[in-house]
Amino acid sequence: MFVTPAYAQAAGGAGSAVASFVPLILIFAIMYFLLIRPQQKKIKEHQKMVQALRRGDQIVTQGGLIGKVSKVKEDGELEVEIAEGVKVRVVRNTVAQVLSKTEPANAN
Repeated sequence: MFVTPAYAQAAGGAGSAVASFVPLILIFAIMYFLLIRPQQKKIKEHQKMVQALRRGDQIVTQGGLIGKVSKVKEDGELEVEIAEGVKVRVVRNTVAQVLSKTEPANAN
């Protein structure tokens, strides 16, 4: 008796279908741990840094401006003094780095 190719391919169907998804699952797991998770961690750190900004901190914006925070506004903006008497409004999330932090005042 002759075995048709379609019948021969169906014989190993269930085991090979699961085995064909294992590399796909491994690739997704590797992508998660190498790309997605570190990116989420970096975003959380940036949000924490932005929320901790206060008056007197020296910052660098994503546009490259270096200045000192003169006022923290409630609507997601900062007033930054980039030169003596020159103040600009900056969106809080555009702060790239805090160069120097001011110490909070003691309540003694």
